[in-house]
Amino acid sequence: MSQIQGWTLGFIIVTFALYLGIAWRSRVKETTGFYVAGQGIPTVANGAAVAADWMSAASFISMAGLIAFLGSDGSIYLMGWTGGYVLLALLIAPYLRKWGKFTVPEFVGDRYSETVRTIAAVAAIIISFTYVVGQMRGGGIVFSRFLGLDITGGVIVAALIIFAYAVLGGMKGITWTQVSQYTVLIIAYLIPAIAVAQQATGIPIPQISFGQILDELNAMSVQMGLSQFTEAFSARPQIDVFLVTMSLMIGTAGLPHVIIRFYTTKTVRGARYSAFWALFFIALLYTTAPAVGAFTKLNVLEAVNGVAVDALPAWVDNWAATGLITFGENVTTIGSVSNNPASGADLIVNNDILVLASPEIAGLPAPIVGLVAAGGMAAAMSTAAGLLLVISSSFSHDLYFRRVKRDSTDKQRLLAGRIAMGLAVLISVYAGINPPAFVAQVVAFAFGLAAASFFPIIVLGIFWKRCNATGAAAGMVSGMVFTAAYMIYTLEVFGTSAHAHIFDISPEAIGTIGAIVNFIVTIVVSKMTAPPPEEISEMVENIRYPAATRRTVTAGTTGDAA
Repeated sequence: MSQIQGWTLGFIIVTFALYLGIAWRSRVKETTGFYVAGQGIPTVANGAAVAADWMSAASFISMAGLIAFLGSDGSIYLMGWTGGYVLLALLIAPYLRKWGKFTVPEFVGDRYSETVRTIAAVAAIIISFTYVVGQMRGGGIVFSRFLGLDITGGVIVAALIIFAYAVLGGMKGITWTQVSQYTVLIIAYLIPAIAVAQQATGIPIPQISFGQILDELNAMSVQMGLSQFTEAFSARPQIDVFLVTMSLMIGTAGLPHVIIRFYTTKTVRGARYSAFWALFFIALLYTTAPAVGAFTKLNVLEAVNGVAVDALPAWVDNWAATGLITFGENVTTIGSVSNNPASGADLIVNNDILVLASPEIAGLPAPIVGLVAAGGMAAAMSTAAGLLLVISSSFSHDLYFRRVKRDSTDKQRLLAGRIAMGLAVLISVYAGINPPAFVAQVVAFAFGLAAASFFPIIVLGIFWKRCNATGAAAGMVSGMVFTAAYMIYTLEVFGTSAHAHIFDISPEAIGTIGAIVNFIVTIVVSKMTAPPPEEISEMVENIRYPAATRRTVTAGTTGDAA
């Protein structure tokens, strides 16, 4: 075992023991504790848990790598994923928290109908499953490099650990585990970023100092067959940049596993402050990611430019052993680099390795390399656990209890939820081993599906009394089917061949169009059919005042005081 593998194994064992210990001590036996932590999580802690839930393997492992190769076009991920939290904090979180239900499908069911609840539950499961595939892949990448496993073994090990503590603790265990995971991942991200910035520029503030290397990076990128890092719309058409940003933004505001976090606070005001703290904690990583991408890309290009294949640095061979770095045919000297296997470049570098490889590339000590690996696993595990809980709650609450066995006990519903978690893990392991795209792109697909399904009916459900169940059902199905069909059409999934993008719209961007389809269909069908009952209008009136004093909703749901 190498020194790097030893430190990595040590960090992962210690941090996993911490996570599992917290999950065990926080284990619950009742559904309120399992799904919303008894609504007793402090605001700052909930903000940290939201941040950990949010900053998945896509944010920690993949985003900086995408920014490195997309350049300024990679800002779509920064603007979309952070901007969405503004929408979430202003338009959705406080209102749903006042409603006081466990899951998004429950709100949809009470606002519209049981049929719409069932559609929403199925949509939540599909979205969460798509998202969790990226986390399984991220965990597999970490294990494949640092613990000497192949990608299959890495994904399986990560899945087993995620399943164990998600099943043990439910939302209460996951919340406190994610607070610790945020601490681990942010330390693991910032320490090497600060060290590399100090090494390259003498200024240990990466968010500022990376500006000093951009001219050199632009020149080196062109020399190695890449676009300039600062050149706008070089990697994506302008329309696609706009649509992807919007899809990620409204997908954030409609993502089930994030929204459910705001049910765990003590008050409506706590839900608002949780959104603030989450933005602060997320900003620590998101303002650092462009610097990590720029510094690492420059280090990679300088390390391989004009170097013979048999004289490349050791880190190239280490990652080549995982299959995430490959060489062009008959290459003897590296003269070009790309992240696209079809580019014909001499060296093909997978986006998803750059953050994990960054300390190794910069020649930092083995403990820092091991710490980054532990941070990557913390990011993947924290989000995957929350996603599995959405799958569990949607199945047990909204499908099993509502549609199969109305007289089921708490124990039976918890068992059904945990079985659903297990099945989701088994399926996502296979998809994580054979993903349709890079980790961050797979996650972006989940956001597109959330944008096209949940966002329109939640916003209309809160702010438009005339929206009815028939319209919501038609809109959600139309948006979801349209978006999923386009993704399948343009990607190699389920054995299909990839087709060209229509009007330069990528599968990550189609969620915006799907949301527009949902809005139009919902509004038109609602106008053409009977209005909702008067008690529904009163219900909507009640939840539109998140700061109001305690009031009783006609349907029997009591809003809590701010």
